[in-house]
Amino acid sequence: MLRMPSILKKKPILQIVCTTLLSLALYGAPAWADNLEQLRASGAIGESLSGYVVARNPSAQAEANAINAQRRAIYQQKAAAQGVSVDQVAKVYAAEIFKKIPAGTWVQKDNGQWVQK
Repeated sequence: MLRMPSILKKKPILQIVCTTLLSLALYGAPAWADNLEQLRASGAIGESLSGYVVARNPSAQAEANAINAQRRAIYQQKAAAQGVSVDQVAKVYAAEIFKKIPAGTWVQKDNGQWVQK
């Protein structure tokens, strides 16, 4: 079992590390957003009701994982600030994402079936 170094147990240091990591993740957001739009348009990636993307094409799995890691970081931050679960935040974001995605984007329904918006 891995243990956290004692220096990271101190709250100010941990906050600085978390803030830095979040900033680095969000710094690449414009490129990430462009890539996401391209992947959606090609049908390689679709949106799920869980607030995360799903690779519809195995070649897009790495990109889906990267996008989901960035979303998860945002969801975790919001959940901690609001005192709710990450899943609750993700579902709220999913509803907003569905409102904004362009027509033709693939969406996965509750039953796992894919449909285009």
